[in-house]
Amino acid sequence: MAEQYDAVVVGAGFGGMGAAIQLKRLGLENLAILEREDDLGGTWHVNRYPGLAVDIASVTYSYSFEPNPRWSRLFAPGAELKKYAEHVADKYDLRRHMSFGALVNGARWDEDESHWVVSVEGRPDITAKYLLTATGFLSQPHRPDISGIDDFAGKIIHTTAWDDTYDMVGTKTAVIGTGATAVQLIPELARAATELTVYQRTPIWVVPKLDVPIPSTVQKLFSRIPFTQRIARAVSSGILEVIMVSAVLHYKQVKLVNKAAAAFSRAFLRSQVGDAALRKQLTPDYDFGCKRPTFSNNYFRTFTKDNVHLETTSIDHIASDGIVTSDGRKTEIDTLVLATGFNLWDVNFPAIEVIGREGRNLGKWWRDNRFQAYEGVSVPYFPNFLTLASPYSYSGLSYFTTIESQMQHMDRLFGEVKRRGADTFEVTEEANAEFLDRMTENLADSVFYGGSCQTARSYYFNQHGEAAILRPTSTRNAFVEAKRFPLEDYSIS
Repeated sequence: MAEQYDAVVVGAGFGGMGAAIQLKRLGLENLAILEREDDLGGTWHVNRYPGLAVDIASVTYSYSFEPNPRWSRLFAPGAELKKYAEHVADKYDLRRHMSFGALVNGARWDEDESHWVVSVEGRPDITAKYLLTATGFLSQPHRPDISGIDDFAGKIIHTTAWDDTYDMVGTKTAVIGTGATAVQLIPELARAATELTVYQRTPIWVVPKLDVPIPSTVQKLFSRIPFTQRIARAVSSGILEVIMVSAVLHYKQVKLVNKAAAAFSRAFLRSQVGDAALRKQLTPDYDFGCKRPTFSNNYFRTFTKDNVHLETTSIDHIASDGIVTSDGRKTEIDTLVLATGFNLWDVNFPAIEVIGREGRNLGKWWRDNRFQAYEGVSVPYFPNFLTLASPYSYSGLSYFTTIESQMQHMDRLFGEVKRRGADTFEVTEEANAEFLDRMTENLADSVFYGGSCQTARSYYFNQHGEAAILRPTSTRNAFVEAKRFPLEDYSIS
């Protein structure tokens, strides 16, 4: 007999832990949290590269119901996020539900038994009444398909598999990629490497990072009077909502805000880089927000160092001892760092195979019929299933606003299922279609469709050219709808 659970949660990052906390609040204690890595924390466990830190103020990048008054900085380093994840797991008694090294191959809905059958590599199948996937948006590392990369004789490190034992001091290092991870990493590598060459395909918008240590007096204030930290969170969230979210999602209405943000970033670049030719190479030719902007005080300045070189000519191939660009020049290196991000649209959404009613394959159905999920959590033909990192689910700039709005959706939905004494829920096709139409209509106001994003190469866009990750509404709207969505949008039986 297969092990039977009330619910299986795939993923032990902050999304999975949030889902498990909500399930326990609803009285579902027979849980299994399956995590492929060897510990909890998701991206904050996997990533350990130098310079790792949050790019959202720490008071905002945390659960609102579990504030941490002990952040050392306004933008906390990655190790503190890992420690915070461990604290949450301990306080909410989640560890006893977790199984590490559990690689989920897939899950299928058993219509006869009305439960999910979950396949875990090297282990017997398990069953669950409910299935929740919390595998995150950035969980499938992308390794670039560059000719000759397997022939490179030196050291190759992907940022998601950082080798702490490898000494970068004195190396001739190349970095491929200039996304948010590279912005944090490159200044650190420049301090160690004798020569650092950065291969840039697409420049990134960068604004100053107002990062300062949080004094012990403020930490004590947050601890003794939690209301003060809630005020700090509200202020930080409000600033992000007005400047960043509105400028991107409501581009049509507040185009001046978007243009002002871009002008601010260009002014910041001028203040750090005196060379006009170098500034031009570092300046995006797409609108602010087409690709996720980021924060740094020293990224631009790093390129003015004598040992740092920016290469914008495309890579032709990788030789055993270096990188050859399309113009025939070879740069000799001994270390290759891949800051090439994640593969969202080919191997994520979903990150595992999910088979619903009538044999419907979620991944194939999404790719054949557009990426979609009602309120960013549920899909027709997939009973008792919630996909927590899904199309149109990411609300605001902090992942925690997404997590907590989804927890409130769970509270309303599971509460109604329990009240009726029901066994299954499934969103109706009509409700799902109406939500998709509304999100598509709202996106017409965004920078993705109203601005110039053709050269951004942004992971926001899927293979159909749709920007189907972000929820194109205010963060407040996401919470309001999570609390008040029509219960008749679900078939509950």
